[in-house]
Amino acid sequence: MVKVITYGTYDLLHYGHIRLLENAKKLGDYLIVGVTAEDFDKARGKINVQQSLMERMEAVRETGLADEIIVEEYEGQKIDDIKRYDVDIFTVGSDWVGKFDYLREYCQVVYLERTEGVSSSDLRERRHLNLGLAGNSAFLNKVAAESACVDGVCLTGLCTDSPKLMSDALLRLPLVTDHFEELLDKTDAVYIRSHPAEGYLQAKKALESGKHVLCESPMACSREECRELMEAAQSRGLILMEAVKTAYATAYLRMLLLIKSGIIGKVVSVDAVCTSLRLHDGITAEELENRLSGFYGWSPTALLPVFQILGTQYLEKHIYVHYLDREKEYDDFVKIDFRYADAVASIKVGDGVKSEGELVVTGTKGYVYVPAPWWKTDYFEIRYENPADNKRYFYPLEGEGIRYELVAFARAVNRGRSDANISPLVTEAISEITKSFLHKEDLHEIG
Repeated sequence: MVKVITYGTYDLLHYGHIRLLENAKKLGDYLIVGVTAEDFDKARGKINVQQSLMERMEAVRETGLADEIIVEEYEGQKIDDIKRYDVDIFTVGSDWVGKFDYLREYCQVVYLERTEGVSSSDLRERRHLNLGLAGNSAFLNKVAAESACVDGVCLTGLCTDSPKLMSDALLRLPLVTDHFEELLDKTDAVYIRSHPAEGYLQAKKALESGKHVLCESPMACSREECRELMEAAQSRGLILMEAVKTAYATAYLRMLLLIKSGIIGKVVSVDAVCTSLRLHDGITAEELENRLSGFYGWSPTALLPVFQILGTQYLEKHIYVHYLDREKEYDDFVKIDFRYADAVASIKVGDGVKSEGELVVTGTKGYVYVPAPWWKTDYFEIRYENPADNKRYFYPLEGEGIRYELVAFARAVNRGRSDANISPLVTEAISEITKSFLHKEDLHEIG
C-alpha cells in the first residue's frame, strides 16, 4: 500500500483545495491530510484564518478524500509524521516548489499544480470590512498599521479632533473628518478609542446606525451603560466587541488555560502591574490633553487577568490614586486592591510612574510568572518549590495582539456571531470599576 501525506490550513475550503486533494489521492492508496492548528498558523504569520480547527477538519472530512486526518502543531512535525505513518509520498502545491526538498531523505516529494484563480486569501478579501477609526489618541496609528496585516479589513475613514497626532497614512484615508455621523455613513464598522464617556456615546450612535463596533476598554462608565450597548447590538444583529489587545495574545490565552487546569493549584492571589514613563518623554500639551490618564489607559489591561482568573464577584475593593493634575483630576498612578471570599488581587497602573510591569499568579502548588511587559508577552513560566520542576512556555506574538483582535472582530462580523475573548461579565466589571473611579467610590487620594 502506497501512503501519501499532505498538509494545509484548508480555510474556507474551495475548489482549489478539493482539486489538490483529488490529485494527492491519485498518487497512492491511502491519503493522510494534516490540518494546521491555529497556533502553528500564527507562528508562520498566517493570522487571518476565518474558521476554527474543528470546522476546517470537518470540511476536509466531508470531501471524502482523506483516509486519515491529523493535526499539524509544530515545526519539524512533517519528518515525525513521515516516520510514524511510514509515508511513501509527501505532496503539496507547486507554489512551494523547493521548500520541502529536504524531505526527500525520508520519502518521495511531489509538487502538484495548483488551481489558478482561486485562493482562501482571495475569498477573505472579497468578504472585506470597511472599518472607520474614531478618537483623539495616537494609538490609532498602531491600529491602522496593524490593520494592513489583516486580509479583508479596509480602512475607509478617520474621525478625530486631533489630526496633529495622526500619521500621514491615516490622514490620507478616503475620509478624514471631525463629524462622527459622517464617518458612520462611509463604514460598515468602527473602531473607537475615546474617553469611556465619549466612547459610550459614539458606540451607542454607531449601533443605532446599524454599524458593528470594536471599542477600546473601558467602553462605558457603568454596568448599566454596558448592558444598554450589548442589548442594542443584540437586538440589531450587530457585533459589539471590547478591545483589550492582551486578551488575544496566544501566550496569555494559554496561561489562562493552564491556570484553570489546576497546574498551580488553587489561586489565592493575582498581582498585575502596568506602568509607563511616557508622560516624561517630551509630551506636548496637545498630546497630554488628548491622552487617556493612567487609569483609563492601563486599568482594563491590568484588571483583565484579575477578573478572568478570580471572577467578578469580589467582596470589597479599595482604590488609591495619585493625581498629576488635581484640578483636571488627571491621574498618573492608581492602585486597586480586591478581596474575594478565598483570594485577593492587586493592580498597579500609571502613566508617569515606573514599576516592574510583571504579572504574578500565586497558587497553592506553584505560581505563574510573566515578565515585563506582561501585557504583550510571548513567554511565561510556571514555577514551583523545586526549580527543577519549572516549565517555560513560548508563543509568537505579532503586533502586540492588535492584529489578532482585528481578525477576531472581522471573523465575528462575517459569521454573525461574536468571537470575543472577553466575556460580558468581565466587560461589565471593568466598566463598574470605571464608575467607582469617576464617582470616587472606595477611593483614597494619596500624595
